[in-house]
Amino acid sequence: MTARRIYLDYNAGAPLRPEARAAMVAALGAVGNASSVHAEGRRARQLIESARAEVAALAGADPRRVTFTSGGTEANVTVLAPEAMIGGGREPVHRLLYAATEHPSVTAGGRFAPDCIEPIPVDADGVVDLSALATRLAAVAAAGERALVSVMLANNETGAIQPVAEVARIAREHGALSHTDAVQAAGRIPVAIGALGIDFLTLSAHKIGGPQGAGAIVARSQNVEALPLLRGGGQESGRRAGTENVAAIAGFGAAARAALGDLSAADRWLAWRERLIAAARSVGPVVVFAEGADRLPQTVCLGLAGAAAETAVIGLDLAGVAVSSGAACSSGKVGPSHVLAAMGIAPELARSAVRISYGWETGENELDMFQTAWQHVVGRILKGKAA
Repeated sequence: MTARRIYLDYNAGAPLRPEARAAMVAALGAVGNASSVHAEGRRARQLIESARAEVAALAGADPRRVTFTSGGTEANVTVLAPEAMIGGGREPVHRLLYAATEHPSVTAGGRFAPDCIEPIPVDADGVVDLSALATRLAAVAAAGERALVSVMLANNETGAIQPVAEVARIAREHGALSHTDAVQAAGRIPVAIGALGIDFLTLSAHKIGGPQGAGAIVARSQNVEALPLLRGGGQESGRRAGTENVAAIAGFGAAARAALGDLSAADRWLAWRERLIAAARSVGPVVVFAEGADRLPQTVCLGLAGAAAETAVIGLDLAGVAVSSGAACSSGKVGPSHVLAAMGIAPELARSAVRISYGWETGENELDMFQTAWQHVVGRILKGKAA
């Protein structure tokens, strides 16, 4: 009999929701290309448009402004481009400014040339320095250039929530465009593109219990659109070529609808987060990264005072608990997190970071089991470190 495992790595990817699985199975059983005009094609098109409405509701957006992609990375790379459609015409975007703690799909610069991208510093909690952003945008505008600013809504490693509405306001004041990677925020805190005032917002299905391989770009209005990354077909209203992955998109829509219901769990998740922190501190000295910032209610990133995170993650895995030593996109790479480095965390402490994240399928009994495993595994590591 296989021992029960506890999955606490939702920020890497949430378990597939039954609603999403059912929608995908139903879509896989259908026939027809969504671009075809016959009845089978129209049924496939209806599945896509229903999902588009559900994803739009999750982002507080107009369904007509939602473009499906293969995931969050493709969505980010599409938006981060040195040109954009503004007021119906192609306009240059000269420079990309991004918060230093962004996901690698943003820090890589998308389609911008390397010498046209630059980070904006963050404080010790990983929150973007708005004064530095305003100063740099003023200089870009004074040079007769337009910038695109990209600041994620919530950090994937620490859970720190960024002042995106203020970022968008500052960007507008300087004639800049704005983008937020809301992949980790959706379904965990309310997301409304209109209230944020951001030009572009990007999402990924598998972070909210949908399938891997589906994502979306959400635009605030028809006046500003991203230029297509993939060309060669008229799908997605000409904004993303290629036959749509109907099953993945249907699963995305079902997950988005269910994720809206998760927002009612925020208070419970927050109480659990504080309970996990207290339990961790009862075992030995730990640091809570971004503790001074508003954070996602279901994410906590802990430093183990010099103990190697890999040792803790492996020990917890053997005890039946899945957590992360950092962003899953960096798995297999040795070295401190660029997020923690940008926050000014010393390399030794950064290498000790363990991230715990949970979500729709997590129950309180699983937290009890995690606490027991943490006390056993991490308590032994810290005791050995002190010996």
